[in-house]
Amino acid sequence: MRKRPGKSSLVSEPSSSKEDDGFKVVGEEVKTENFQMKNMKRSGFVWMILFGLIIYSSWAIYDYQFGNLPAPLSAKQAGKRGFSELEAMKHVRELTKLGPHPVGSDALDQALQYVLAAAQEIKKTAHWEVDVQVDFFQAKTGANRLVSGLFRGKTLVYSDISHIILRILPKYVSEAGENAILVSSHIDSVFSTEGAGDCSSCVAVMLELARGISQWAHGFKNGIIFLFNTGEEEGLNGAHSFITQHPWSSTICLAIDLEAMGIGGKSGIFQAGPHPWAIENFASVAKYPSGQIIAQDLFSSGAIKSATDFQIYKEVAGLSGLDFAYTDNTAVYHTKNDKLELLKPGSLQHLGENMLAFLLKIASSSDLPEGKAVEKEEKSRHSNAIFFDILGTYMIVYNQNFANMLHSSVIMQSLLIWTTSLFMGGIPAAVSLALSCLSIIFVWIFSIGFSVVIAFILPLISSSPVPYVGSPWLVIGLFVAPAVLGALTGQHFGYIILKSYLSNVYSKKKQLSPVIQADLVKLEAERWLFKAGFIQWLVLLILGTYYNIGSSYMALVWLVPPAFAYGLFEATLTPTRFPKPLKLATLLLGLAMPILISAGIFIQLASTTIGSAVRLDRNPGSTPEWLGNVILAILIAAIACLTLVYLLSYFHLSGAKVSIITTMCVLLGLSLALVSSGVIPPFTEHTARAVNVVHVVDVTGKFDGNQVPSSFVSLFSTTPGKLTKEAEQIKEGFTCGRERVIDFVTFSVKYGCITYDDAETGWSKADIPTVHVVSDTMVDGRVTQVSIDTRSSTRWSLAINTEEIRDFTFQGDVDEIVSLGGKGSVDGWHIIQFSGGKKSPTNFNLTLLWVRDQQSHNNVGQREEQHRPLLKLRTDFDRLTPKTERVLMKLPSWCSQFGKSTSPHTLAFLTSLPVDIYDGKR
Repeated sequence: MRKRPGKSSLVSEPSSSKEDDGFKVVGEEVKTENFQMKNMKRSGFVWMILFGLIIYSSWAIYDYQFGNLPAPLSAKQAGKRGFSELEAMKHVRELTKLGPHPVGSDALDQALQYVLAAAQEIKKTAHWEVDVQVDFFQAKTGANRLVSGLFRGKTLVYSDISHIILRILPKYVSEAGENAILVSSHIDSVFSTEGAGDCSSCVAVMLELARGISQWAHGFKNGIIFLFNTGEEEGLNGAHSFITQHPWSSTICLAIDLEAMGIGGKSGIFQAGPHPWAIENFASVAKYPSGQIIAQDLFSSGAIKSATDFQIYKEVAGLSGLDFAYTDNTAVYHTKNDKLELLKPGSLQHLGENMLAFLLKIASSSDLPEGKAVEKEEKSRHSNAIFFDILGTYMIVYNQNFANMLHSSVIMQSLLIWTTSLFMGGIPAAVSLALSCLSIIFVWIFSIGFSVVIAFILPLISSSPVPYVGSPWLVIGLFVAPAVLGALTGQHFGYIILKSYLSNVYSKKKQLSPVIQADLVKLEAERWLFKAGFIQWLVLLILGTYYNIGSSYMALVWLVPPAFAYGLFEATLTPTRFPKPLKLATLLLGLAMPILISAGIFIQLASTTIGSAVRLDRNPGSTPEWLGNVILAILIAAIACLTLVYLLSYFHLSGAKVSIITTMCVLLGLSLALVSSGVIPPFTEHTARAVNVVHVVDVTGKFDGNQVPSSFVSLFSTTPGKLTKEAEQIKEGFTCGRERVIDFVTFSVKYGCITYDDAETGWSKADIPTVHVVSDTMVDGRVTQVSIDTRSSTRWSLAINTEEIRDFTFQGDVDEIVSLGGKGSVDGWHIIQFSGGKKSPTNFNLTLLWVRDQQSHNNVGQREEQHRPLLKLRTDFDRLTPKTERVLMKLPSWCSQFGKSTSPHTLAFLTSLPVDIYDGKR
């Protein structure tokens, strides 16, 4: 029997000539049949090809997963029971012809009439055993107060808004009317866009779905309600009014919301649950499933500053369901470029076919989820669904409880393996592991550091701090290249430190020649760096499992396959027990599954972040110009550090160092040169900078009865960067800077451009709102009655100082709209946002209950509150004055008005009431 080498020695005892287990030891020189040192260094060309292959594969996966759309079908191809994109596009075309159609506009009335006529036509052509009911519903005045999300600390009041509701039932199944599935979207758009994507495309899909389903519904067990609401863009008011006022709302068991955060592409699920029933059924029948739990995690965390009607259905109605959204080209969101020409062919077909298959299945089901989802959410949080699609072809769904068991099993096995390995390896193994983990830290520090430096440089060399918005491919050179360079640099430092330690360990083995020892140290360091990737993803898996983060499945995918490949190809000990170069098969097998599952998601996430830079600054001028770049730089660097951790370990023994570093430097230098030279414009006709032009009439702080307003036109942007270039092109007397902060109640403009030239025409003093103190009493505490007249404005915002006011009631002409209790605040203000149709009231009464019983005017001079009014009011008019009309006509083509629920329209009046109301009454 041949004796195996001892654990503490790498080779047998030295002798002049001794053979053992395939070794030949002659003096201090080691020769072996199984280990050829001369073949240790791998080809740099192979490494470069491998790096390029991974990049190409990642892009191909992204293109297939998010860009591969089905062919649009005609009415003939789809048949009476199918879905035809060409028919749905007719609806989009008609709705976008109307131009912008916000709440209260004539265009919205026309859009409602168009949808109503289309619904009536569906009723006429439905299957004879199907009952189609169409309701033109006009909501009463109501108030919507949400406890979380974008509208926390606000009361959203609405009046005179209308919806089209279409209910499809089988005629001879009486119980179907008591169990309904809601499919919802909104007809209204913001004032700045015709809304082809957001959300005429959704309305068109619903109309075509309703037409097809009206031919199927005679076999249903449940009804389907299609809600075409208005008021979504002003604070989810349409969904709230339906849920709280319409009698059909009590029959709904499941809610499906269709939305758009861009225009076209694949409409994917970005919110599901709380009950997993809907996503499980969708995954089982969808022809082109698309949806990612990572989007839900980001949305629920507040990283995405937006809200959809799904929040109403979940929070107010307690329903489970699905929330879909188009996310392609997010830079056009709420701008003029949300237009028909940019809607990709196949987008509506993709959503329509998925929804048709899904609705046919669940409408025929006898086990719709019951009960209030919100009430059961805490109890069922471990059954919430984890979901993600693979290449838009398959969807994986499992519940959180199973995920926790699976993740815990992998975590325990990993910890056991590492503990055993470290116990057997002793102190050298533990120190080597620690140093390899240190290299991971260096990778993150240098990768983020290099990228962030470029983020700070861009505003200094470019006409725009975000020069890549119009040409997103620039990000590869501007941020990907420095991120990769930083990662390589960081790991190289870690590699040197690890190599130094291993050299000390190997130096104690006198049998090895210095040359062989140096080569063995390199191989040992390479293997430790590769294994450090397991630790990185294991830590993320532990954290994700502990906090029940759904997208922690990513960590599982990036941990298990590489570890399996390493165990299959590398971990089996050879008789020599010498380290060998890592095999190429280890990398290819280990990375195939992680790249397949996550490459498309990471690229889509970066793409969405780039588009969001257009509307980054919610209070113009309040954030540094470099902030958007830093966010994007950190995101890309994080993706690089996470995904390249295994590949980087192969870098040190290859001849590709000079080539890859040169390539990255050339990419970075070329991109910086293109940006600084202005050859590639930051914005284009189709990817515009978000700006707003508002004629402001300001009477803030004037209560002498002879209110002399200050009238000017304000130009500001939610896109980072100065406005000097735009102001120079407009040439209407604008001066830009931070000299004057404009408080628009819902936000502040801390940097913008103002002109007073020709600002006295186009508005009337009769339009100036009034805030009048009716009474101020001290009975059971201080109570103040205030009357508000918004004149003819039916869209306005009122801020109430919660440092002075502990509660309030709000009344319309007759009825109380907002009662006492349940008020929240943000930054010391509670905001009431009102929007409604032409018949909305304009006179209101406000009853204020003060925090202090004593009259606050006694010590006003001693408090900071003297600078904070008691009430702030902004009223909006969708009206062009001669001045704003000229400015808009001269606005550069790369600029677009940007609309959101907090944005003023093109004419706004500002007024306020001081804390010391007595001074105001003098």
